[in-house]
Amino acid sequence: MVRVTKPVHSKRSGSVLIVSMIFVVVFSALVVSMAAISAANAQLASNQRKVGCALASASSGLEVQRYWLGRVMMPSSTPPANYFSTIVDTVQTDLADSSITNVTLSNGGTIPTVALDSSTQQQFDGQLLITDVNPNVLRAYTTGGNGQVTRTIGVAFDIEPYEHPIFNYGLATKGPLCYTGNPTMTVSNEAWEADMYIESSANPVALFVGGNTKFAGDVLVGNPLANVDFGGDVLIGGDHGQPAIDNHVSIGVEPVDFPAPDTARFRTYATGTVIDSSTDLSKGMTLSNATIAAGTNPNFLSSVIINGILFIESPNIVTFGRNVSLQGIIVAEGDLENPGTDRIDFCGNFASGSYPPGSEYDSIRAEVGSSILAPGFTTTFQGNFSTLEGVVAVSGIHFSGNVAAQIKGTIINYSDTPMVIEGNASMNFDRAGSTKIPAGFDTLRVLTYNPSYYEELSL
Repeated sequence: MVRVTKPVHSKRSGSVLIVSMIFVVVFSALVVSMAAISAANAQLASNQRKVGCALASASSGLEVQRYWLGRVMMPSSTPPANYFSTIVDTVQTDLADSSITNVTLSNGGTIPTVALDSSTQQQFDGQLLITDVNPNVLRAYTTGGNGQVTRTIGVAFDIEPYEHPIFNYGLATKGPLCYTGNPTMTVSNEAWEADMYIESSANPVALFVGGNTKFAGDVLVGNPLANVDFGGDVLIGGDHGQPAIDNHVSIGVEPVDFPAPDTARFRTYATGTVIDSSTDLSKGMTLSNATIAAGTNPNFLSSVIINGILFIESPNIVTFGRNVSLQGIIVAEGDLENPGTDRIDFCGNFASGSYPPGSEYDSIRAEVGSSILAPGFTTTFQGNFSTLEGVVAVSGIHFSGNVAAQIKGTIINYSDTPMVIEGNASMNFDRAGSTKIPAGFDTLRVLTYNPSYYEELSL
């Protein structure tokens, strides 16, 4: 009997090979796909790196522009049509004076290519411009790149009045500050309103207090070699004794500029009476937008009301023998650099306030924040000193009467001689809402970076 053998699964012969081939094809496809994805990711990363380098280069250029533009100061009398040329001239001069050669600025406001890293070809260039649409805004564009990719950053700088730091203080004096009695300096709102700055570059005693001290604000001294001398109990900023000195008296602080006011601008307002040697000064009078002629040396024997502007020419020694009510600004055209014998003496009570009603004062109502602008004039207050509406800026100041005053502006002494305040002076500083740029001190224009204009451009 013959045995017949029947093959098992004859139809599946070679299936393993087929399945293997399928897997090979699938995995090969996966490998190819992964390689493609990896290459794309690498390219994407490279592109992102190039974009990042381009933005970093542009940001570096922006910081360069911000630094040099932040140093620009130009007179407020500069016509807006000349803003651009003045800014360019100022930066060009500043770069030359600082021996900077790798950064240049053309007359058209173009900054040619500046190399940052030669190995990666990182660089930037820039462009400044002012449009007719807004002549008070300087636009600055910086383009950074690495040879292949570029990115541009656009920003803006507002052209606006400069706020002098000196007006952050209640008292500011180039010379020492001397209190003979028991001074009390309080505030209506915040402690900084009664801060004092004392330069005292030529005197080792910057601040002398003969009696007890009660100061709400801090004392800042510019001369790093100077000191303070307190004769009695010390209370400053709520601290007593040595902690008051340690916490609220700073020696060798950053110097503060003492800006000179522009007194000439007020002459055009003085359209009223001219006081000269022929004027009868024996009776009380009201001076409205008046002028005191040079060399008059008047002695007002009775009370005087000053409305609007009182313009005092130099040389002059002006004496107010009785009470003075100031409803405006006293302006004197003294020589700040070479003061002579110019003086203003208030022998009676003194109080200042805002402009009176009347159409004759409408043209000067915008001139606010100042009460006495007399650089080059020594000023004394011998009677009761009760209110001060705005800044007092003089070359030498002496209070010998009863000082119990409400102060709404900074008291500035341009002289190296001491500012002397006799007796038990009491001053309350109410300056939180005071004018940031007092009348007469709008003398400069600066460029203030405005981050709200920031934009990134792909060019």
